[in-house]
Amino acid sequence: MSARRHTDLLIIGAGPFGLGLARHASKLGIDHAIVGRPMEFWRNNMPRGMLLRSGVRWHLDPANELTFRQYMHETSVDRADLRPLGLEPYLEYAKWFQDRAGIAPINSLVSSLTQADDGFEALLDDGSIVRAGQVALAIGFHPFAHVPGELGDMLPAGRWSHTRDFVSMEHVAGRRYAIVGGRQSAFEWAALLADEGADAIHVIHRHPTPNFERSDWSWVEELLGASEYEPGWWQSLPDAERERIGGAFWSEGRLKLEPWLAPRLDPARVHLWPECTITDARAGEDALALELSCPAAEVEVDHVILATGFRPDLARVDFLAPALREQIRTDGGFPVLDAHFQTTVPRL
Repeated sequence: MSARRHTDLLIIGAGPFGLGLARHASKLGIDHAIVGRPMEFWRNNMPRGMLLRSGVRWHLDPANELTFRQYMHETSVDRADLRPLGLEPYLEYAKWFQDRAGIAPINSLVSSLTQADDGFEALLDDGSIVRAGQVALAIGFHPFAHVPGELGDMLPAGRWSHTRDFVSMEHVAGRRYAIVGGRQSAFEWAALLADEGADAIHVIHRHPTPNFERSDWSWVEELLGASEYEPGWWQSLPDAERERIGGAFWSEGRLKLEPWLAPRLDPARVHLWPECTITDARAGEDALALELSCPAAEVEVDHVILATGFRPDLARVDFLAPALREQIRTDGGFPVLDAHFQTTVPRL
């Protein structure tokens, strides 16, 4: 018989949000279990040497105890070494946080989540079963890589990758790349390719190139506080105010590029193609010829990288049993949530 476990709260996902929620549940004395491979997406789907836009103030602990500042104090890490914050020290901090908080995820994945008489039942890929009265999904971005349909149809198989899957920079020296996208991830991948000796990098995007300018997120903390102390505040705002806040997020996150990227983008190798799209792709033996919408423009590359982001769609969460998924109301693929982030299925 499969091993069974009962818990009040099951957290599915052991990335930053799952680990943070497990810590919060522990501090509140809530019986819980967390399932997932800790920080797996960050370890397997982010390139080494990547730098994060977030800084050391954006730590994982809701209790504000196991912070980056405390991590630096206990490990003698110099704050200057974390400006900007790199992927490797971020993963080291996450491991320290997990160990210090005593978080011990079930190192498995959920194969199926169904409803049960007393809540939910999760079948894990090791054959064990966890029953829970409440479930929190903290599954991250991995299932949601966005590939624009026209590019997926146009580009030859094997000649393109999404940034989620193009994480090894070991064999890029001397090769030519096109990056489709013009936001932070596109320029981050361009910088990493340039660092590793790529011969040419063409960054192609439909909009003007954002400015290299430091983002200001100081105003966000007030919004986070409102989410904690005034559940539902966002839904109650007038449409104009929500649009204003959304515009502020867009301006800081999408219309700016981190200034520490600029010195790494050698214009002799990194070529920008703003307000431009790929209109045709022809594969040869040694190159992929890309025709661009820019007047009379064509470039030859060895590989195309899609920095086209992620688009959440509940239909792509394959472990949700069909009968359960059908009960979750969605809007454009996103689950519709109430003031407490609950879906239309109670306690999920």
